[in-house]
Amino acid sequence: MKKISFTVPCYNSAEYMERCIDSLLVGRDDVEIIIVDDGSKDKTGEIADNYEKKYPNIVKVIHKENGGHGSGVNVGLSVATGLYFKVVDSDDWLDENSLLKLLDKIKVLAKIEETVDLFVCNYVYDHLDEGTQRVMRYRNVFSTDTICTWNELKRFKPSQYLIMHSLIYKTSVLKESKIKLPEHTFYVDNLLAYQPLPFVNTILYLNYDLYHYYIGREDQSVNESVMLGRVDQQIKVTKLIAESIDLSILKKKNSKLYRYLLSYFSMMMTISSVLLLKKKDKESLKKREELWNFVKKMDKRLYRKLKFSKLAGLTYLPSKVGSFITLQGYKIAQKVYRFN
Repeated sequence: MKKISFTVPCYNSAEYMERCIDSLLVGRDDVEIIIVDDGSKDKTGEIADNYEKKYPNIVKVIHKENGGHGSGVNVGLSVATGLYFKVVDSDDWLDENSLLKLLDKIKVLAKIEETVDLFVCNYVYDHLDEGTQRVMRYRNVFSTDTICTWNELKRFKPSQYLIMHSLIYKTSVLKESKIKLPEHTFYVDNLLAYQPLPFVNTILYLNYDLYHYYIGREDQSVNESVMLGRVDQQIKVTKLIAESIDLSILKKKNSKLYRYLLSYFSMMMTISSVLLLKKKDKESLKKREELWNFVKKMDKRLYRKLKFSKLAGLTYLPSKVGSFITLQGYKIAQKVYRFN
């Protein structure tokens, strides 16, 4: 069995996809690389087919009509044969030494007939055009190289979340969670980093700077101007996250995971609320109110938790003064954390 199945959703990725795929090929026969050509109009499909011809035992290519990033992930997961599953965006790449160390760790565990449900590794915000990097680590949250459960979780920092780039799920866990990402929708990686977590029992954090997350393209989904244009999709994903897990039930079963997921959802509400404020029109303010009312109708206790929280609550302050305070806080966070 392959140790890891990598799914690489590609749409018009000819300019940069080779850097991504080449970084995965160092895993050789231990890895399966599923390139999903999502209806590309450039040479993406041709490049993918060439990789499959050259590495028939490693690379698998799927050509499909355009369905968006989530559709590509869904298709990749449906055909994945590896013990573990990871999505790598076509403009990103993995550190080769870290990948080899991760594969060695999986093999060591296999020898003693032990597996974990989730590997967590560091990821790097790579401002390649500027020549700068910032590493997101989790040493303060997990004991390094020690299998643990959610009960042993330590506190996350305010800017620190488990995002798709830091996670390597056991394939069977993802399938058990029945996750299916919506098509033609951006920001669905948040669902992948949220919905399956209650199905995870064991976690192993490896202090490897594995994933390089490229930041800097003008058309990138996390570019602020792009996010403002796609705020309706951000709202859609925020609502899907709200509906994907009943936090009131989870609170009784696993209080530490509950607190983390509550914080994550608060972050999603914050992003949506701030983007709507930045648009500065009556329709956007109405959408912000509708989003909060959606949460209130779904779960009044959750609504109150969010409204009086240090994060999301500060984005739902009344009056123009409240809006000003929110936007000033957002500008400071942008400078400090450089998240777009």
